[in-house]
Amino acid sequence: MNREEKQHNVEVLNGYFRSTNNAFLINYSGLKVVDATEVRRKIREIDGHFVVVKNTLALRAVKETALEQLESFFQGPTAIAFHPKDAVGIAKLLTDIRKGNPHLEFKAALVEGKVVSPGEIQAIASLPSREVMLSKLAFLLKAPLQKLTSVLNAPLRDLGLVLKQVPK
Repeated sequence: MNREEKQHNVEVLNGYFRSTNNAFLINYSGLKVVDATEVRRKIREIDGHFVVVKNTLALRAVKETALEQLESFFQGPTAIAFHPKDAVGIAKLLTDIRKGNPHLEFKAALVEGKVVSPGEIQAIASLPSREVMLSKLAFLLKAPLQKLTSVLNAPLRDLGLVLKQVPK
């Protein structure tokens, strides 16, 4: 790869990294090419990215981005998995992939702009997905309105029941 290609790759990566606050650094040593391709495919299905890049290029690409906090973890074979919006979804996917692939090891992560240790990634992966959380929020917002409607309809309903019992 010549200097211009490297510079182009750094600029592309920097653009990706500017648009995300969620990234997972993974030690992929021992991972077979077939398995790495499968990991990429699965991450792409959820609109995420999985990039294997030299540490020197990655360190240039993270400059002036949120991922700059992870500079100290760019040692040894490092892959970067990131999603612009869904940190929990990609954490779940990576944890599931890791169960079948013991060669993948979390180094660190950046979730919503905060550095997270490998142990905390497991806790993040156990959180419900974004869709589940939104549906629970919708239920919680809707429940008081349903109760209010029921209370307001009760006098009319009770009057109707009493009138129905009066003989004609």
